[in-house]
Amino acid sequence: MFPVRRLRRLRYNATLRDMLADVKITQDDLIAPLFVREGQGVQNAIVSMPGQVQFSVDTALDAVRRWVDKGLRAVLLFGIPDEKDSAGSGAWDASAAVQRLAAEIKRACGEMLVITDVCLCEYTDHGHCGAVARRPDGADDVDNDTTLGLLARTAVSHARAGADVVAPSAMMDGQVAAIRQALDEGGFQTVAIMSYAVKFASHMYGPFRDAAESPPQFGDRRTYQMDFRAPRQSGPEADLDIAEGADIVMVKPAATYLDVIASVRREVDVPLAAYHVSGEFAMLKAAAAAGWLDEKAAAMEVTAAIKRAGADLVITYYAEQLAEWL
Repeated sequence: MFPVRRLRRLRYNATLRDMLADVKITQDDLIAPLFVREGQGVQNAIVSMPGQVQFSVDTALDAVRRWVDKGLRAVLLFGIPDEKDSAGSGAWDASAAVQRLAAEIKRACGEMLVITDVCLCEYTDHGHCGAVARRPDGADDVDNDTTLGLLARTAVSHARAGADVVAPSAMMDGQVAAIRQALDEGGFQTVAIMSYAVKFASHMYGPFRDAAESPPQFGDRRTYQMDFRAPRQSGPEADLDIAEGADIVMVKPAATYLDVIASVRREVDVPLAAYHVSGEFAMLKAAAAAGWLDEKAAAMEVTAAIKRAGADLVITYYAEQLAEWL
């Protein structure tokens, strides 16, 4: 009781504060997203995501080398093709940018963990995450079961190129099982699956759709991504993916879904990742540019909050800056 016990004694000294911190962030916790497209010498600035760019394979490799030097250990690749079709066939093209970059990274920076996003939205001309079919009510929607084979084919092509981890993000029921079976049958038993198990239909993805050039051309993605008003579906989503073979599960978004991260952490005993998404990143950037907050302090605090909620790994566009600050 006061004045014998003064909790402020534990806060006066900066070193003691650091020693007693429950949450510690290191470069090993961070995964850096990377957008790669066709071409040479490409570094297209993404206006809605300050500091982020679309790379070509050659410039992306330079960036990955820089990230390795700063202590980053993992990268998440997203591809942007020159041509799209209704099936998203460019997703499993062995000569596509993601496949070529994965191979180049493993040759040049073997210690960098290569994770590949497995989805079709960037590759389809309609912008949806799978094959589209007409429903009985006359509306167009993504055909879940037809899409499974396309996702599996894409994952195998990534593994063949050198991916260490594949990350299915289409939110199709059964996608993890289909991918696990295809990987095992292809001889890729050691390739892990990091599933976007708990991915919400969020308004926080706007800038990403600029970066990946993947906005849906009709409707939205609410028939397959989760409703943000229904967090209790998170547990079953994660449990089902784990039962199907997911080695790591993910919650997306992160900063605005800390309650969901904490809930899933209590539910599962596999590693948990969380994606600090483009809109959450862009809001911090905009506030910092306006002089309304200290960007470094805010980014560190938000990342610590995501870890405090229970995430083991944080996918963040701040990865390079955090690596410098750490």
